Amino acid sequence: MDDCQIVPQLDEDIPLPASALEALPELSPQEELQMRARTIKLISDLTGKSIAPTGDEAEQATALARKMIEDPELRPDFATYPNETIAYLAGMVTQMNHQIVNELSDLKLYVVNKLVFEVEHAKDAKSRISALSKLGEIDGVDAFKKRTEMTVKVLPIEEVEKELMQTLELIEDVDYKQVENQSGV
Repeated sequence: MDDCQIVPQLDEDIPLPASALEALPELSPQEELQMRARTIKLISDLTGKSIAPTGDEAEQATALARKMIEDPELRPDFATYPNETIAYLAGMVTQMNHQIVNELSDLKLYVVNKLVFEVEHAKDAKSRISALSKLGEIDGVDAFKKRTEMTVKVLPIEEVEKELMQTLELIEDVDYKQVENQSGV
């Protein structure tokens, strides 16, 4: 059998990147972290080797997470960290980015319940009043909201014209009487 090489046909007018690094798209730190974590997980699954971080690696991941939160522009060099640290960090980031509630009404209910709990279990009056104050500001409770009500009446144009004419006649009468009284007529 012949050693046959298969060479793909390449378009002449499309430049090839100088290196694999140049071929990769620009990723945000979070995207790069997720990509690295998926790769680490895949390699772990393929080799059967567990990715369990030690206490030091977990602390290192926690410190790196703090730095990333404090400085969103930070671009850490993830290649300098062990796989266990990266995997732990990716887990923390995923947990923080996970949606806790599906509906805002669930979150509002949670806040109301926690505030009621604080009111009932506060150790001092200051804490109780603070919790009650926050509870009273919640939309729907509105204990401290000043209300202004306005009634809108929709009338046919004929009725609007009639009321407007009556109001104008009253104004004319008032102005005329004031002029008479001032001039002494």
